[in-house]
Amino acid sequence: MHAPQPSASHPLSESTAHRFIMTLAPPLPDAIGAMLLARDLISTADLDKALAFQHKFGGRLGSILVRMGALSEDALLPVLSAQLGLTVLEADALPPDAGLISSAIQASAIPADWFVDQQLVIWKGVEGTIHCACRYPLDGYLQETLAVALPTHRLAWHFIRNQDLERLLKSIEIPTQDKLVDEVAHLRELAEEAPIIELVSNVLAQAIDDGASDVHIEPEEQAFEVRYRIDGILQTRLTQPRERFDAVTSRIKLISGLDIAERRLPQDGRISIRASGADLDIRVSTVPSVRGESVVMRLLPKERANLDLARLGMEKDHLAQFSRWVGAPHGIMLVTGPTGSGKSTTLYAALDTANDRTKKIITVEDPVEYKLNGVTQIQTHTEIGYHFARALRAILRQDPDVIMIGEIRDTETAEIAVQSALTGHLVFSTLHTNDALNAFTRLLDMGLEPFLVASSVRGVQAQRLVRRLCAACARPGAPTPAIRDIARALQEGYPDLLTGEPNWREPAGCPACHGTGYRGRFGIYEMVEVTPAIQNAVMKRATAADLVAIARTDGYRNLREDGLIKAWRGLTSVDEVLRVTGAGEQGE
Repeated sequence: MHAPQPSASHPLSESTAHRFIMTLAPPLPDAIGAMLLARDLISTADLDKALAFQHKFGGRLGSILVRMGALSEDALLPVLSAQLGLTVLEADALPPDAGLISSAIQASAIPADWFVDQQLVIWKGVEGTIHCACRYPLDGYLQETLAVALPTHRLAWHFIRNQDLERLLKSIEIPTQDKLVDEVAHLRELAEEAPIIELVSNVLAQAIDDGASDVHIEPEEQAFEVRYRIDGILQTRLTQPRERFDAVTSRIKLISGLDIAERRLPQDGRISIRASGADLDIRVSTVPSVRGESVVMRLLPKERANLDLARLGMEKDHLAQFSRWVGAPHGIMLVTGPTGSGKSTTLYAALDTANDRTKKIITVEDPVEYKLNGVTQIQTHTEIGYHFARALRAILRQDPDVIMIGEIRDTETAEIAVQSALTGHLVFSTLHTNDALNAFTRLLDMGLEPFLVASSVRGVQAQRLVRRLCAACARPGAPTPAIRDIARALQEGYPDLLTGEPNWREPAGCPACHGTGYRGRFGIYEMVEVTPAIQNAVMKRATAADLVAIARTDGYRNLREDGLIKAWRGLTSVDEVLRVTGAGEQGE
């Protein structure tokens, strides 16, 4: 049998529902077709026709047989009940008052029209159980949705006859357009109230003061939380009563140009404001959940003081190497790492360095995070088909010297980037890989020819962000013997970087750093220059381990080793380096 497929407006994703139903629904004891045949309710010919139809078009076998006229619903439901162990509701078991259905739907915080779309009714019984009746009670998507929406209630699922279900569905009151207009007007009034305006402004100002990169507003049952992502870690800073949540989200939607009445679909908006003395752009994202909308605001200060390669945390050998790449006449320079590892900041710093006003520099981004003087920046719009590859084909006719691609996501974009590099352009871009050397494997997996990758890529950098120890409270620390052994080997390998005695430190926590022991972040890096030896290995499709061995001969060090050099100097802690890089993931 096939569970109904969720639509885009439903609270849970299709993949989540699939996982849930696979774990929830036990193997059926007997096939429904065999049970119907055993009871002489259908013929073998009818079953064969229904199975053929099901194989071609899908659907539940029982429903197909009823639609074919092979048997009645009244004959089918008792068999389904015996097969699945669920009751069929008779007329005396249905809710006597439509208000019971409305109150149960209201308690679930799920829009009423969702229940109508899903052909589902619920009501609370005298014993406190929530009764759920629909055409297919074992639909894992429906079961999980209500289990999440009503976590404290016992749910009892039932079969119900179509005529009874239709009658109950008609009793569900869906807001009319007039009510919707009234609701929108009410939300606007709430959003314009002085205390709400002040609250939202204070949240943003405090986020700027604390150096937050994102603000998360998350609803709970009785309250909602405001959390700041500071130095990559979420910290709860404010808890407010649930009654103020709609007003706060409406205020944010209003100033970011979103539809304040739409709560069932994700929305994206943008705000340009001044808060705490700073001008900033804010990217706003809302996503519906069973407890209300989750709102995330990404803070993007317009004035960037750190677009300087020397301030990103690179060691002097890495800085010299990266600067050579930026000054190259052509080729591809890749920055790799997961989301939130500072790749965009590195690329912007590279563009700022390359921008000597003698070159035409064009970027294709999604989205444009910071505006740079002297650079033509293009925003993609995938909803109208204006994606990276299409934009790249257009800008090649703009006579660029330097091209920055926000991310190489597909084969077409990768191929255009390679061709651009081979025809005399310097190309900067990002790639999602765990380390620098796996970037070659990723490009080959996209379908690029090895000789094209080897001849076009000039250098690859991987990076992560680690937290800087708070200068006010950091205290001396003692690393483990294993870490000390690694540090001694690093000192022998990089005597110019590790001089004197180590200054191992660890976090303590104080009011200045909100008890975390850290304030600010900087980068740790690994860099691979494409030498003739690397080119030959790539053309032979060498493994990552072989590439590491070759890169080691040219002074390559991995992320963890670069982080431990910083920890040796007391800039961060060993625990922070291991948290970011993984204690056992980079032992090459």
